[in-house]
Amino acid sequence: MTRLWNDPADFADEMIDGFVAANGAHVRRVPGGIVRATGAPDGQVAVVIGGGSGHYPAFAGLVGRGLAHGAALGNLFASPSAQQIHAVARAADRGAGVFFTYGNYAGDVLNFDAAQERLRGDGIDTATVAVTDDIFSAPPGERRRRRGIAGDLTVFRTAAAAAEAGYDLASVAAVAARANDRTRSIGVAFSGCALPGAPSPLFSVPAGRMAVGLGIHGEPGIDETAIPTADELAALLVDRLLAELPEDVTAAGARVVPILNGLGSLTHEELFVVYRRIAQLLEAAGIVIVDPHVGEYCTSFDMAGGSLTLFWLDDELERLWGAPVDAPAYRRGALPAVTTLPAAAGLAAPDAAPATPAPSGPGTSAPILRGDAASQDVARTVRGALEEIVRAIDENVDELGRIDAVAGDGDHGIGMQRGSHAALAAGAAAADAGAGARTVLARAADAWADRAGGTSGALWGVILNAVAARLGDEGRPSAAAVADGVADGLRGVQVQGKAERGDKTLVDALIPFSLALQSAVADGLPLADAWRTAADDAARAAAETAELMPRLGRARTHGAHAVGTPDPGAISLALIATRVGDLLAGAPEGN
Repeated sequence: MTRLWNDPADFADEMIDGFVAANGAHVRRVPGGIVRATGAPDGQVAVVIGGGSGHYPAFAGLVGRGLAHGAALGNLFASPSAQQIHAVARAADRGAGVFFTYGNYAGDVLNFDAAQERLRGDGIDTATVAVTDDIFSAPPGERRRRRGIAGDLTVFRTAAAAAEAGYDLASVAAVAARANDRTRSIGVAFSGCALPGAPSPLFSVPAGRMAVGLGIHGEPGIDETAIPTADELAALLVDRLLAELPEDVTAAGARVVPILNGLGSLTHEELFVVYRRIAQLLEAAGIVIVDPHVGEYCTSFDMAGGSLTLFWLDDELERLWGAPVDAPAYRRGALPAVTTLPAAAGLAAPDAAPATPAPSGPGTSAPILRGDAASQDVARTVRGALEEIVRAIDENVDELGRIDAVAGDGDHGIGMQRGSHAALAAGAAAADAGAGARTVLARAADAWADRAGGTSGALWGVILNAVAARLGDEGRPSAAAVADGVADGLRGVQVQGKAERGDKTLVDALIPFSLALQSAVADGLPLADAWRTAADDAARAAAETAELMPRLGRARTHGAHAVGTPDPGAISLALIATRVGDLLAGAPEGN
């Protein structure tokens, strides 16, 4: 279990601060994450990686010369927000474009895609390869749906070496895609991990058993066996990976980089015992072993388990793999000494112009325009709603984390808590400055998305921004306008997240809430009555998600394990809708 923390909601931020303090010769803090402290020349493609915290040395430990130029760092097991990614990319950009690479998870894809669109709007070219090395997360015919685990390292290192060698953006993306196509991984675990403050692990494995094919966020394995000997485990891992070779690879005579990765609690000595047999089996198959790796490269807090990755080389990939690297947690070869740049110099080389400062979030630096008296009155109700949301989440944070540990990865409560608190702080500051309802809620929406990160953070940003747009900063919005804002939010969520009713997501509660709200308003009910009626429908629908099989997001790989437990996103949406409805019931008419 994780033993040392202050406030669990602050764990990721405090961890990053400590990491930067300990590695100031390699990295420096920027809004959203970290970048190299040693500079990069103008005209070099910037490689930006990222993902949730809790997997060290991925991702922070892999920023440095010869490896990533920057990393966007999310909350525990949650993707960084689009704002974080955008800020890190702006700090890293050297004028030749930004290449993104990260593990293939729904929240990461959603937020990196959104950041990519913003960068293109800024005139910065981008390209992306999502890593899909985990063979157990989807069948061979659906490789695009697979997760990225410890095989991230092969794609990150290949892309970064190509950038250092002067490849242009399209060429970096092409060789990284080939590295991904030639990387396969499989993971096993003997016990789950516990997030800071959590009373129990995300999942458990029966005594004397081993889960096969699990994910690094606690996604359960798809198979289970008796605990093997070290040699039996080596045979299981090698046999499964050799049964799925890349299309253009024949095992005999092939050159491969094996990466035996510990997930947090296995000792290096145990890993070496297992690797001894892995090497024997690979050599017996006629495979040439190149640069074997045994250690921790992508962990999951204190999970007792490990994974084996095989990276099948060709001439170009082997040349790039052999390039020297100097990052805090990963060093290969030798690089000449270099001077650490001043913090204000960004990634610029010592003789280059400073990088453009990265913004901290969309619209956060724009001046606040005062609303008229009527809209300021509505803004007070918005602020009250944000206060109720914070109270509701704080009171239920442990339960939201508990159900997410069954049907997700256990971070939903902490993410909602971080997002709602940030939204209240931003909204209250805008209200105190005399802003109207639209500005107050829009500031809250952006803060929620930025601070929470992950899929839910991005989607709550979409929902609240859509409602804000209908509120306006002048006058009082009609009940129909509010209902239309919720409907706009639903459409935005479905465009962003691609979820439909029945996929076991927050959409399963949001659709009935929106439909009921619009229907009740059309029937002439006051907003407070219509909202409470709709909240009841949302609560019933959220409870009914317990019987659904997940079809999207991380819970998708849980399959039948998730049946019987409601979706945490749907539950939190219904909880918020109910508490806001209670507030509206006591608000003045028209609010």
